Amino acid sequence: MGGAGMSATDIMALVRPDLRAFAGYGSARRSGVNGSIWLNANESPWASPAVGAVSSQRYPQPQPPALRRALAALYAVAEDRLLIGRGSDEAIDLLVRALCRAQRDAVVISSPVFGMYAVSARLQGAPLIDVPLRDSPQGFVSNLEQVAEAVECSVAHLVFVCSPGNPTGHAVPLAEIATLAQRLAGKAVVVVDEAYGEFSNEPSALGLLEAHRNLAVLRTLSKAHALAGARIGCLIADPELIALLRNCQAPYPLPAPCVELALAALAPDALSTTRERVRVVCAERTRLSAALCELPCVRQVYASQGNFLLVRFEDAGKAFERLLAAGVVVRDQRAAPQLDDALRISIGTRTENDAVLSALCEMEVTA
Repeated sequence: MGGAGMSATDIMALVRPDLRAFAGYGSARRSGVNGSIWLNANESPWASPAVGAVSSQRYPQPQPPALRRALAALYAVAEDRLLIGRGSDEAIDLLVRALCRAQRDAVVISSPVFGMYAVSARLQGAPLIDVPLRDSPQGFVSNLEQVAEAVECSVAHLVFVCSPGNPTGHAVPLAEIATLAQRLAGKAVVVVDEAYGEFSNEPSALGLLEAHRNLAVLRTLSKAHALAGARIGCLIADPELIALLRNCQAPYPLPAPCVELALAALAPDALSTTRERVRVVCAERTRLSAALCELPCVRQVYASQGNFLLVRFEDAGKAFERLLAAGVVVRDQRAAPQLDDALRISIGTRTENDAVLSALCEMEVTA
């Protein structure tokens, strides 16, 4: 399963030719100089007068060393494989902009799936190739054989594999990802989006990076680590690709207060709390799924490896309105391919999940 035959040079051949030597913006914090009196960035010499504010009068480090060390330790990867950014969204956008020439280099996805892949492709003018997921009795299934064929029959430089899938909840077996990456070596970068990886029983694709240089993994602190408002995510990939993407990134992508929040969330005690919360979410996912399956208004509840459930209803519109009337906001999936009768329900606290069940049960009574 090794990636012999693909060198670091090969992966750079997938980058837009006009960006391969791109140096990016030389910000004050990238100059590498140090001192005690900072007069090189036109900053205020005083701290913010806001009470309790994190010291923010200085521009932050583009890739804060302490946060890089903490994330590298969390994911058990080398620091030079990490690019930290504003959630996974920024990394998706950077990958598309750096690897895809407008009207030429395609992006391959498998719908229904997270919408930002298609949004980034459209903004770049990159063709979008959709190899739909197959809805089987066991749930949605990825067809990576067809994905590979789609790449080989086109000029596609990026493949996004969402695992666990959003909104489907299915996980892609690691062996299938390895096979896809090996087959597409020198042809495309395979990006595995593991935003919900902490909730999954499937091993992370991070363990495949050494063997497959055209593989990249997206991780985020937004979900399991409860930092959606801080917007901290990272791309983990070949060091040469990471260095190139840093040159394409905004000069100061990480606000200092957000970095402080992330470091606090990655402290040992906080990580222990996070692991316990993940366990609770998975238990609640099982309980809520079983209870929903008993409701007459529910057609199907898909098995999920994420912190949510995809549910088909006899009348999804009515279910959505009933939940909203009870103050429960869920994600309406009816406009997504293959999901015209479905809602996505995030796993909340036990009390919040009971509110979902209560609202749907009341809908049955008043029907």
